[in-house]
Amino acid sequence: MTMMALALTIEVQAQVVTIDTAQFVAVYDYECRTQNDEGQDITDKMQVVVQVGRKVTKSMPRSVYRLRDDSEEADVEADYQEAYVHMPTVWIGYPEEQTTVREFIFPHEYEGSEETPEIAWTLTDDTVTVGGYLCQQATATFRGLKWHAYYTEEVPTSAGPWRLRGLPGLIVEVKSDAHTFRLVGLRQERGAITAPEQRPDVQRMKYAKLLKHRNEIYSNRQYVKNPTYYVPDLHRSISHMTVFVFQMNGQDFIFANGYPLLMKAHVYQPLEKELDND
Repeated sequence: MTMMALALTIEVQAQVVTIDTAQFVAVYDYECRTQNDEGQDITDKMQVVVQVGRKVTKSMPRSVYRLRDDSEEADVEADYQEAYVHMPTVWIGYPEEQTTVREFIFPHEYEGSEETPEIAWTLTDDTVTVGGYLCQQATATFRGLKWHAYYTEEVPTSAGPWRLRGLPGLIVEVKSDAHTFRLVGLRQERGAITAPEQRPDVQRMKYAKLLKHRNEIYSNRQYVKNPTYYVPDLHRSISHMTVFVFQMNGQDFIFANGYPLLMKAHVYQPLEKELDND
């Protein structure tokens, strides 16, 4: 209940601006195949929620959207699972013809923007039924990863999860070596698509700089054993934050300013290795 109260307080204090209205909401299961701090194979799982508007598509972790059927226990578990994965919130089409990314890299929240990149998909005539939808296949290499996608023209939109987009139908499933997004539901929820909250504590920069910063921190060998290795004085950083420690199902959970604080991490599997050379 304390965590819920904190979230509500933050939401009330932040300035919320509506930039579009969702025509529908797509929910994806996301899996990341990696290793834990002991070197054992593990698959991290979370959900990604995509609001598809007429001008803007907003893709976000489940915890950001908070599906109506979420329980408090589901919220907490989702928050912690998401912390292992590093899935950002992405606005495609905001500002116009731009893509904006917002994410938390302890102890700061960051925002990066760039011109929306085109993904050079190669389409095939092969069809297959995926998740009950008649789909066609496509492949593309985007920022160092090769993606194999299934999309359906039964849902007329070029949207997809995260930054993946640009096909002549909704992406139903898309995968690379380590990552898989799989559509698990469409919801007719015509809610407001909101812009990034304009808070003075958010560090803003060009997206290329944010991508470099993210990959340097999470790809370092120290990260798995000590996720805050790069913070010069962890205790001093935490002393300026609101920290909650509590137990659920026999497990300790630590939140700093509403964000999970990990003691151990998983090997980072980047969704973007580097910017494409256009």
